[in-house]
Amino acid sequence: MAEANRPLNGLSFEIARLHASYASCISPLDVIDEVQARIAAAADPGIFLHLTEPEQLRRQALELGSFDPAALPLWGIPFAVKDNIDCAGAPTTAACPAFAYRAEADATAVARLRAAGALMVGKTNLDQLATGLVGVRTPYAVPRNPIDPSRIPGGSSSGSAVATACGIVSFALGTDTAGSGRIPAGLNNIVGLKPSLGSISTKGVVPACRTLDCVSIFALTTNDAWRVLCAAAGFDGADPFSRPLPAPRLQSPPVPVRVAVPDSASRHFFGDPNAEAGFDSALDMLSDLGADLVPIDFSPFFDVASLLYEGAWLAERLAAIEEFAAKSADALHPVTAEIIDGAGKLTAVDAFRGIYRLKELERKCETIFKPLDIMAVPTVPRFYTLDEVVAEPILTNSRLGTYTNFVNLLDLCALAVPTQSRPDGLPGSITLIARSGQDGLLATMADRLHANAGVSLGATDWEATERLPAHLPPSGVLLAVVGAHMRDLPLNWQLKDRRAEFVEATRTAPRYRLYDLADATPRKPGMIRVERGGASIELELWRLETAAFGDFVAQVPAPMTIGDVTLEDGTVAKGFLVEAAAIEHAPDITHHGGWRAFLGAVDKAAPR
Repeated sequence: MAEANRPLNGLSFEIARLHASYASCISPLDVIDEVQARIAAAADPGIFLHLTEPEQLRRQALELGSFDPAALPLWGIPFAVKDNIDCAGAPTTAACPAFAYRAEADATAVARLRAAGALMVGKTNLDQLATGLVGVRTPYAVPRNPIDPSRIPGGSSSGSAVATACGIVSFALGTDTAGSGRIPAGLNNIVGLKPSLGSISTKGVVPACRTLDCVSIFALTTNDAWRVLCAAAGFDGADPFSRPLPAPRLQSPPVPVRVAVPDSASRHFFGDPNAEAGFDSALDMLSDLGADLVPIDFSPFFDVASLLYEGAWLAERLAAIEEFAAKSADALHPVTAEIIDGAGKLTAVDAFRGIYRLKELERKCETIFKPLDIMAVPTVPRFYTLDEVVAEPILTNSRLGTYTNFVNLLDLCALAVPTQSRPDGLPGSITLIARSGQDGLLATMADRLHANAGVSLGATDWEATERLPAHLPPSGVLLAVVGAHMRDLPLNWQLKDRRAEFVEATRTAPRYRLYDLADATPRKPGMIRVERGGASIELELWRLETAAFGDFVAQVPAPMTIGDVTLEDGTVAKGFLVEAAAIEHAPDITHHGGWRAFLGAVDKAAPR
């Protein structure tokens, strides 16, 4: 199709932009035609290993019915799938022709995206069997980096990242075990979302390390990646590695948000001063957003990273393809074969030693990270050229994983986001990392960073049109405390230790009585709701994240209980109450109006 005759030429494939166009003037059939034109214009045989037939795509588009983004949040949105993820009727090769098979059913993630209205355009190239971070370990043509063709595209999800960066699709699925959903994002100026382990089902995914594998999402913006995560995530009883995590929910960062960054001894850029300058610029952007940057020693995290290609997890890669490798060793890429061959020399003892070592390091890393909210690290420490990787295939790949390899082993979530361009014009990128289940916190921070960077999307000249909500309702659970957990009192540390946030001092509705449980250690009050004769009691409201609230409640000893407490403005919060039996002989101190006033009166009455 000639450029002049392409009505969608130049149209951004951001989800919001496409949906706005669907609502006014175009149809999915127009978009399908434009996708085909963009594939042809890219003229890169390394991106796709299989394309959905245009007529099949058109049938799928017509089956969507009338435009209804409320019922189908991804209505008419084109996407691509890494070729180690099953799509019904299409071949799954994992970039190894001898391994190929025709999938009978969609992987769960693909099925959920289709059910949300998305159109699967094709299967994308990868480092063979998802073993690599460079993007060149394929028997097919290597996808070209659209930012700088002399540079690697990154892997193993190379084709998915390039297809997204070129604007051929709105988003693409990758996988991430060691960084394959983040490294290619950083090298192609796009967003790479590696969700919490188990949040997106891996049923129908060719395993690399089953205990660590994630389905990842490449998108032009954080907003788009988040939309896709919300459609794809959810427990899958048919996947033994799926976890019943809460539905994805955006989270406002605490103020200030405490961000762990590599200290001077932990900064590794392997001779790439522009990468270091780009990272410094990204940290300045975080500071401008109000982040409190805290340098930490990353040595324990690097020690965790080193385990990924040793012992248990290298053996796990062999376990995934052992039968195939034994019969078809000649079909493997030479570098892939070298890696897998090393696994065959390991014993069960080696595997258990690795597991034990990981547990030791987990404790160290947990101690370091505990007082902090997120980490910020370089997505890639060096932007390697194709020639450099050919010269040193193992070393360059290993160095690329410096800041990615530890994440899945420690059950963390991560999000790579574009930042301002490096001094040499190549894309800048930073990766934000948080605890499992805090994907929404990362998305909020990443969206703000990307907006402030002011860079175009991927390899296009498009600008973002829609962001995540600028103001989010505070997340977590409100807890009303009336005694020893209040500020500066003996048990307040139990809240601070769980990173609780003080909200305000307020009062209950006039429906409660307060008693002195003098025999408790430390001394504390007991509050009980009454039908008549109640009074308003002073209290403090604290906010805890849901997981922290659950952990806190599990430690509350009898006779204390946690129940609904009505505040003076009618709001209901969870709060401390006491069993009725505990107050049978306890003094009623309601007339003091609160625990602090009672303690003040006791102190004044004490002999001097």
